Amino acid sequence: MRQESGAWLVHDGSHELLARALSRRPSVTPVTGDWVLIGDDGGTCYVHAVLPRTSTLSRNEAGRRSDEQVLAANVDVVGICTPADDVNPRRLERELTAVWSSGAAPLVVVTKADLVEDPWRVVGDVEAVCLGADVAAVSSLDGEGLESVTARLGKGTTMALIGPSGVGKSSLINALAGSPVLATAEIRGDGKGRHTTTSRQLVVLPDGGLLLDTPGMREFAPWVGEEGLAGTFADIDEMAAGCRFSDCRHESEPGCAVVIAASGDEVVAQRLASWRALQRELAWLERRHDARLRQQERRKWTALTKQIRAEGRIRP
Repeated sequence: MRQESGAWLVHDGSHELLARALSRRPSVTPVTGDWVLIGDDGGTCYVHAVLPRTSTLSRNEAGRRSDEQVLAANVDVVGICTPADDVNPRRLERELTAVWSSGAAPLVVVTKADLVEDPWRVVGDVEAVCLGADVAAVSSLDGEGLESVTARLGKGTTMALIGPSGVGKSSLINALAGSPVLATAEIRGDGKGRHTTTSRQLVVLPDGGLLLDTPGMREFAPWVGEEGLAGTFADIDEMAAGCRFSDCRHESEPGCAVVIAASGDEVVAQRLASWRALQRELAWLERRHDARLRQQERRKWTALTKQIRAEGRIRP
């Protein structure tokens, strides 16, 4: 249900329990949303195993490192939250790529719809970027549009909410729950929301659905992505069907339908630039990941060779 300091808050269907790791360096590291096998040893509850996941929402850790950070497990829907008065199309593309790769279904939630004169125009702009994903405009202040989110939250359904700090995720959860189950903060002087969530946690709604709140993330880089990239940029793939070469990279190849379309349409040009940037980023991550696996393999065989030599089975 939530990660604590050195432990996890788990629910066995009847009660909440605090479960600890079996060692200081646990090989089992569950995240919020995981199903886990727990056991009681002398009155202390321990996590023994993590069950296989049906979906895994991950991002590359912030900074220059290439490490996977699992944000949520076993979620059915991911609500990508963006404020109506400050939509960032390039961030939406990154988040959508991660969701399409996770095994969950995306739902783009345009929050704070009461802050703009025409929220439906904003929805149209978001739909033009988030192809294939449902888009809903909501106001946690007056409850407008909440039914479009609750429609995706049936009994036993888990929805994770992601987005930058202050976008209104906690306020949305409180509005959906019908009571203040999470802390929120007053709007800042510049009209922006304040960061309040510090850990990922599951909230059980009255109708049996579950919402997973996440801390705001300043930057968002997908962890994996060819499948997710194809889902996010379905329009690029559709245009690519008209390219002269089947393996066209949409750079400088002759007869590239995508480049031709981008030369006369600023929106397509921006989409193509984003597609190229994410392609390069994901390729870099894949190379770093492969290099790390090779390094780990070398270390394993080096350690094994040293052990065999120490035992006298081979000579230097």
